[in-house]
Amino acid sequence: MAMSDPTALFAAHMQAEFHADLEGTLATMVPNPHVLNLGSGTGGTGHGGVREFYATKLIGQFFPPDVEFITISSTVDGERLVDELVIRFTHSETLTHLLPGVVPTGRRVEMALVVIVGFDDDKVAYEHIYWDQAGLLVQLGLLDPAGLPVDPTAAQKLLAFTGRG
Repeated sequence: MAMSDPTALFAAHMQAEFHADLEGTLATMVPNPHVLNLGSGTGGTGHGGVREFYATKLIGQFFPPDVEFITISSTVDGERLVDELVIRFTHSETLTHLLPGVVPTGRRVEMALVVIVGFDDDKVAYEHIYWDQAGLLVQLGLLDPAGLPVDPTAAQKLLAFTGRG
């Protein structure tokens, strides 16, 4: 079912996440949502699973204070929103949704993401978030890229290609 303003709904959803408002975040979602972070495999299914994910792995530890979001493109069709963006931050805090089990490295990160959000009945039904985990781990000094098809500068190239570098 198409909705009138999916962009405003997702903006409200993100504001609740940023302000560590678990109930406000969940109020923007359907009763049986799912969230999947494909880079790390974290997320949740159903109300209980998504609540647990947000409460223990996202709300209050979304990103460090110096995070910067740079939108590359955004496409909305009434049932789905697709955002392509680059995120910059210093890995100064534990980020269990992004890097489960990894202690802060203090390193600066620049990574490209694609966020796909589905809507149903004027609520968020799902979020699928894609990023290059190998490139992220190389930037953090946790993976040796020698001999691997990994480019930790992909986000920089994307910014340069789009004139946002």
